[in-house]
Amino acid sequence: MSRDGQVLRWPLAQAEKRVPSALHAAVAAHIDAQGGGEGRFPTRLAGMHIMRSFEARMPMRQVYRPGLCVVIQGAKEILFGEETFRYGVMECLAIGLDLPASGRVIEASADAPYIGITIDLDMTIMREVLGQLETPPVPTSGSGPCLFVGKVDAPLADCMLRLLRLSETPEAIPILYPSVMREICYWLLTSPNGGELRNLGLPESSSERVSKAIFQLQNSFAQTLRVEQLAETARMSTSSFHQHFKALTSMTPLQYQKQLRLLEARRLMVVDGVNVSEAAYQVGYESASQFSREYTRMFGAAPKRDVLDMRRQYSRYASRTLQEA
Repeated sequence: MSRDGQVLRWPLAQAEKRVPSALHAAVAAHIDAQGGGEGRFPTRLAGMHIMRSFEARMPMRQVYRPGLCVVIQGAKEILFGEETFRYGVMECLAIGLDLPASGRVIEASADAPYIGITIDLDMTIMREVLGQLETPPVPTSGSGPCLFVGKVDAPLADCMLRLLRLSETPEAIPILYPSVMREICYWLLTSPNGGELRNLGLPESSSERVSKAIFQLQNSFAQTLRVEQLAETARMSTSSFHQHFKALTSMTPLQYQKQLRLLEARRLMVVDGVNVSEAAYQVGYESASQFSREYTRMFGAAPKRDVLDMRRQYSRYASRTLQEA
C-alpha cells in the first residue's frame, strides 16, 4: 500500500515479491505440519489462525472481533448491513470493533484452495501507537463502520510472516509479540484507511464512547435491554446514542442484542448439544416459539434443521473448526 497512492513504503520492488512468496511458503509448511487438509489451523499465538478451504463456503453469521483477515490465496467477502466487502489475494479486511456480520469464502478449489490468516488486533496497543504518531491520521467525519478493505504491502506481510515464525518459539512470544503487534498497528494507522481506526482511539470520541456501551451489551446480552443505561454508559442522550450506534454497527441496539443472543444459542446447540428450549432460555428468551421465529429469520432455517446442517458442514473440519463455529 502506498502512502500517497504512488510511492511504495518498501522501496525495493523485489522485496515486495519475496515477502508474499515467503509468507505463502510458511503458511503451507504450517498446514502440512498439522496434517494438511482443510479447516482452521491454530498457531501458538492465541489470536492467530490459518484457514484453508478447497471449495467456496456458504455465508457464516458471526461476531467479528477487532482483527485482521489476510487473504494469501483465493477470495472472501463479508456482508455488513447492506454493504458487501470483497477482498482477494494480498488484501485484508481490518475490523476495529465487535461487529455481527456474514462472511464466506467465494474463491476456492482443490487446485487453488482459499488460504487466509486471521489475527486479533490489540486495541490497547493500537491506541498507544496512535498517541505516539507525529502525524496522526485524519479521523473520518462522524461515526461510521469501523472496518475497511486494504492492500497488504510488504511491511504488513512481513509482520504476518514474523508472527508465524514466532509461533514456533513459544518462550519468545511474550517478549517479541507486542513489538510486532505495534508494527501492525503502525502500518494500519498510517494507511489511507487509518482514519477509520483513529475514530476508536480518540479519547471521548463518539466511536470510543459507543464501543464502551457495546462492551457492556456483550457482557449482559441475555438480560432485558435498557437502552437508557447503555446511553448513560456512552455519556450520550438516548437519541444521540441510537444515531451513533446504528452508524457504527448498521443496526439498532435491540437488533445487535438479538443477533448476539441467536449466535450464542446456535453455538450452544451445535457445540454443547443443548436442546432448542434450553438454548432459548439461556440466551434470554421467555418464549421458545418467538426464539424459533427469530432464529429462522436470521439463519434461514428452523433451529433443529440448521443445527443438523451445521454439524454436517463442520464434521469435515474436525474439532478445531467446530470450536470456532
